[in-house]
Amino acid sequence: MISVERVSHSFNGHPALNNLSFRVAPGECFGLLGPNGAGKSTLINILVTLLQPDSGSVAINGWPLETEAAKIRSSIGVLFQDSSLDERLTAYENLYFHAMFYHVPPREAPQRIAGLLALIGLADRSHDLVITFSGGMKRRLEIARSILHHPRVLLLDEATVGLDPQARRRIWDYIATLRRTYSLTVLLTTHYLEEAEICDRIAILDKGAVIACDTPARLKELHGQKTLDDLFLHLTGRDLQDSETGELERLKAALRVRRIK
Repeated sequence: MISVERVSHSFNGHPALNNLSFRVAPGECFGLLGPNGAGKSTLINILVTLLQPDSGSVAINGWPLETEAAKIRSSIGVLFQDSSLDERLTAYENLYFHAMFYHVPPREAPQRIAGLLALIGLADRSHDLVITFSGGMKRRLEIARSILHHPRVLLLDEATVGLDPQARRRIWDYIATLRRTYSLTVLLTTHYLEEAEICDRIAILDKGAVIACDTPARLKELHGQKTLDDLFLHLTGRDLQDSETGELERLKAALRVRRIK
């Protein structure tokens, strides 16, 4: 479903990814963990086709990134850390605009939207402006939007950052329901321990490379650690809870330069 083989990428001569490889099986929930600057955001932006790697190969749903980026984009759903909802529109209008953008048949769009709004508990707020929503409600709406076009793969980049623990739990309850309903493959980046624990497998990145990959339980057993935080500290010398994304700002700057050029 997702294949990353020997991928490398640099910014201004500074390596962000270094011969990185892993695969995600159909229907799997796969987590990416790594300290600040490990390459997570760079990898996500390659997977969503915003960047081409300097070397190596990426394929999603059987399509190679180098030649079939448009097909990849049509077959994935994406939820970034920063919200991209139009708060001047209603929840329904946000979803309808997305449906038209992804060429969802006009006759099907209203039914899909209604079903998803009911599934995430926002049916009674469908015609309210998004600006009136709480942070958790906005995240739920963005999740619904990300799968409205029936993607086979869902990519979540620090999707619950800034939410309180209760809101995070509700978000993951909804994602679990959506996985069962739509047979989704999920790849996520996170620094929350409870989110990493629910993944089928996790890959720990450091200095742009995968240094460990297996189920959370097997990795803890293999390295003699009781918790994921202990495991992360053992492998990287960093505490997982402190691993925020400073790399993200460098990546955004590089993308802005790329657009200007």
